[in-house]
Amino acid sequence: MRHDLTDLRLFVNVGETLNLTRAAERTFLSLPAASARIKNMEEAFKARLLVRQATGVALTPAGEVLLKHAHAVFRQLECLNADLQPYSSGIKGRLRLLANTTATNSFLADAMSTFLAENPDVDIELEEKISGDIVLAIRAGTADLGIVAGNIDVEGLDVMPLFRDELAVVTSLKHPLAQLESANFVDVIDAYQFVGIHPNSAIQTFLEDIALGLGKRLCQRVHVGSFEAVCRMVEAGAGIAVVPRACAARYSRPQALHVLRLKDAWAQRDRLLCRQRGRDLPRFVEDFIEHVRVAARNA
Repeated sequence: MRHDLTDLRLFVNVGETLNLTRAAERTFLSLPAASARIKNMEEAFKARLLVRQATGVALTPAGEVLLKHAHAVFRQLECLNADLQPYSSGIKGRLRLLANTTATNSFLADAMSTFLAENPDVDIELEEKISGDIVLAIRAGTADLGIVAGNIDVEGLDVMPLFRDELAVVTSLKHPLAQLESANFVDVIDAYQFVGIHPNSAIQTFLEDIALGLGKRLCQRVHVGSFEAVCRMVEAGAGIAVVPRACAARYSRPQALHVLRLKDAWAQRDRLLCRQRGRDLPRFVEDFIEHVRVAARNA
């Protein structure tokens, strides 16, 4: 029973798109050729791998097992390429990294910039997600490393604590809340308008879920693209915002913002770096982890 890498790449693309036509395009095959390869694999394994549906395809239990092993094969190839890189030329490594909004807007930029400068033959594929989705992706093996925050279930993963951060409310110096030192989130939701980062960001989704759990809804006056822009809008009196305390210190001008401590337990969040337990990763990943640790300590 022999299968080449094109077969496995095709099946990985099928698993990601759940559409044979798009998977064939990604693999640079015609649809008849892709269908023939799937059929040959099914005959070789004597098991049905896909169920054809009106809107695409679905993986059978046998297909799920094959997809898992196909991912493992390509991860091993990445490790092989990375380990042989010192002896070759033209081979590039790739690190797939998932992180939440706070990480991408704070210490992670410093870690990535120094690492990439020292490792010109390595690319980092960074995607922003909420912490729950990051953990699911790491368990599934679709990403190499994840940076998560909050009380998230990381059972079964290798986890490295980075530091503890804190979400806080920031206001302009003329805002009524500037007279307070702390507040409960529930007390500010209804009374004030908010400045937020883009609606699909991890932290915005997190805050809206907290509000929904309280039976309330954030009055979002404006969305901007970064924590720095959030702080500038708050300084100008456009509203209040909930941001990591470290970001408030990093992006606000001296004595331009008032910072209130949130009394809610969820505002204190442990920042964790996680990876799949027992998974082999290229050597440069360990180097990147050290850069992350250094940047986190200096955050």
